[in-house]
Amino acid sequence: MQIPSPYPGKPPEEPVHALWDRLADFDAAQVDAALICLLERLCELVDAQNADWIGVVRLADASGDPAHGWRPPVVRFLCPTAKLDAAVKEQARRIEQKQIHPVAEKMFEMAGRFRACRLCDLLPPSWFGEAFYRSYYVDNGHVDAVYIAVPVNQDAESYFGVFRAPGRPPFTEKERDLLAHALRGIKWFHRRLLLSHGLLIAETALTPAERQVLKSLLTGQTEKQIAAELGQSHHTTHGHVASIYRKFGVSNRPALTALWLGRTERNLSHPPK
Repeated sequence: MQIPSPYPGKPPEEPVHALWDRLADFDAAQVDAALICLLERLCELVDAQNADWIGVVRLADASGDPAHGWRPPVVRFLCPTAKLDAAVKEQARRIEQKQIHPVAEKMFEMAGRFRACRLCDLLPPSWFGEAFYRSYYVDNGHVDAVYIAVPVNQDAESYFGVFRAPGRPPFTEKERDLLAHALRGIKWFHRRLLLSHGLLIAETALTPAERQVLKSLLTGQTEKQIAAELGQSHHTTHGHVASIYRKFGVSNRPALTALWLGRTERNLSHPPK
């Protein structure tokens, strides 16, 4: 199927392929910079004003849970604000109280398969007149959204949201499909995003301090070099390294690095000596 382009005179594949090439230029230790680049380019593709990435994992017992056991422990906005941060925390609190965001509920119901949906694809026109839409979207400078979810394994998914500001038209089907095309072709990057936050193999997300150490580990620095760079004792750095290995279920740096090279969980159960 030919995907229409919002770039007059250019085939739709051209900006998408340029995006994929740009992402491939970032190494494993530059995941944060690559994510910002991706969010910016997604906005450029469809004239959007903000975007976010959500790492979603199946953590809770699904019995009686409207979120079906899924939780979003990591949310990263391209243009964060204190108000958006507060809204995200409030929604996380409400999920634990089984009062789930209606859009999230619809997306979680479709877990396990790739999906791309506008707000109007998920909810009826009457919903746009409700208080929740005004408080969560309009009051945060967003009048429309496209959500794309990419399963990475049965218990982890990579979500992207792309948002339009007031005064802009709603997203079209063509724009939704272009975003879907751009994100569906980079499963390797979704996997890397989840890995970098400790959400793919690890049972517990990495702390900010552990993520700093992880980035340095992936560049090949020794523990002493990492400690000096971060201004901490070798003992503290070693503790972070041990915690990272434990959370990812590996016993050494080669096995940890292998995760970024596409090895499976089963292969990692017996890392090379």
